[in-house]
Amino acid sequence: MQPAIKVIVSSDKPYAVANFIVNELTSRGYKVLVDGALKDGKPVPWPDAAYSATKRLVNGEADTAVLICFTGTGITIAANKVKGVRAALCLDPETARLARLLNNANVLTLSARLITEYLAKEILDAWLSVKEPDYSRADRFKRLEEIEETEFK
Repeated sequence: MQPAIKVIVSSDKPYAVANFIVNELTSRGYKVLVDGALKDGKPVPWPDAAYSATKRLVNGEADTAVLICFTGTGITIAANKVKGVRAALCLDPETARLARLLNNANVLTLSARLITEYLAKEILDAWLSVKEPDYSRADRFKRLEEIEETEFK
């Protein structure tokens, strides 16, 4: 039996869709680690919700992360400031699938304003359906790592 995939879920506020995602992932057997406002229900600035969760991710505490803020944009920008993070704001299932497959994204970001529970479930299905990226694009992944090494000195 394989160990459960670990997913960090963080948001700046305890949005209903964020709590839905925690419950949905848990019901599917994922090991869910909560962060940000989901820890105690108290709002936190979106840069902090992103930073705490993504540092945990790159330090190996989880396999992937789902981050939520009102628009999804702020938390995406903040997440991508952490070396090793490739966060993608996904508002539909196909973008989520392709972000994992073609861009090797490791953090899914969502808009609490736009994502319904039904759509969140479809996006999670798509995101989690990709077990590994399309390595025919390995040259692009390597180039991204080179840029990151240059910029994060």
